[in-house]
Amino acid sequence: MDGPSWLQTYSAKMNRPLRNKVRHIHASGNPSAAIRVIIQLKGRVTPARLNALQQHIGSLPLPIIRRLPLIRSVASNVSMPCLERMCSWNGIGKIYLDGIKKTSLYIATPSIGATAVRRKTGLTGKGINIAVIDTGVYPHPDLTRPVNRIVAFKDWIHGRKKPYDDNGHGTHIAGDCAGNGRESKGKYRGPAPEAGIVGVKVLDRQGSGYDSTIIKGIEWCILHRRRLKLRILSMSLGGPVNTVCSDDPLCQAVEKAVRAGLVAVIAAGNSGPRRRTIESPGSAPSAITVGAVDDHRSIRQADDNVMWYSSRGPARGGRSKPDLVAPGETIVSLRAPGSVLDREYPYLRVGTDYFILSGTSISTPLVSGTAAQLLQRDPSLSPRQVKEALKKNAFRLGLGPNIAGSGIVNVRFLLKRRNPRSKRKLSKG
Repeated sequence: MDGPSWLQTYSAKMNRPLRNKVRHIHASGNPSAAIRVIIQLKGRVTPARLNALQQHIGSLPLPIIRRLPLIRSVASNVSMPCLERMCSWNGIGKIYLDGIKKTSLYIATPSIGATAVRRKTGLTGKGINIAVIDTGVYPHPDLTRPVNRIVAFKDWIHGRKKPYDDNGHGTHIAGDCAGNGRESKGKYRGPAPEAGIVGVKVLDRQGSGYDSTIIKGIEWCILHRRRLKLRILSMSLGGPVNTVCSDDPLCQAVEKAVRAGLVAVIAAGNSGPRRRTIESPGSAPSAITVGAVDDHRSIRQADDNVMWYSSRGPARGGRSKPDLVAPGETIVSLRAPGSVLDREYPYLRVGTDYFILSGTSISTPLVSGTAAQLLQRDPSLSPRQVKEALKKNAFRLGLGPNIAGSGIVNVRFLLKRRNPRSKRKLSKG
């Protein structure tokens, strides 16, 4: 049987992943199983609307796990009978499966031109703050000395106030974009070693988190963007997607962040080399979606090759993705002592302060760091203009746009003297 009898009637009220989940539960013969969902209302989330919804479903339980006003939604765990009853209420726009996402600089930083730009122009990302939406951030000396550049920390998993990282992934990411190399005498330094880091913990110690938790993190960044002087969201996470962006609540949240003025840099995913493997939320049209190359430990970009695991486009809906690629293979960055990664993979330690990781997770913050350099030079640029500038000046690999996008990120164009006329054209709109 294809599913319960009501599934076809209310098919349009549910996104494809949720419909598939309902079919799976029905086939398993366990109709009492709870489903974690994101319920999108037709209007704002208000007590009156939630009361009306509760009255409609009667005595069936509807626990509100998170309120998500950014996308007019709430997250909940519901039974199949509750889901069926909700679908018949005209105050609901759509119900989505609350999916789970996971975590997907030595030579890398010089190879993309960031070191030359820093030395010759002084562009270090100073004054630009980057939100690392990940597993947290450990207060590593390369981020806290001589000045503490962890400007804020928000924990959506345990509610702790002080920065920490029980997984280790987020700390590596923070170093990839903004580590200053203090403990390595400058050897392992990110593109933007004076940028500020806003740690937003949305993934647990195993590197996993619900869409609704990640959306809450994005929502918080939008709400506090002016107070925190936030310009960039760096998201090295993702999961399989079998629906278009407009049918994906996490993708919707990313689009709203970009419209609010935040540059969203997101991992393409590690599901390659097959076509159509771009992960969510890297499938968001306005995001700068980043794949991975192996730089072969050389500054010369012509010998770089796209890694087999780097997800390929097109994204669902036909849009070309990724937008750029960057070094992501065997990259040295910050270690979080005692974290899950640190304990499970001690052989990946480099000395006492650093750690090796690979993947599009790692290439993403390198692009975030270069975006910070660009924004330091011209703070007036919009997210669209940042994306256009990085794509226009990428090092071409001669590969299709659904393999390598526009090419390898390359900020050496910042070494060129700006033409005031071209600057006015770039900044227009």
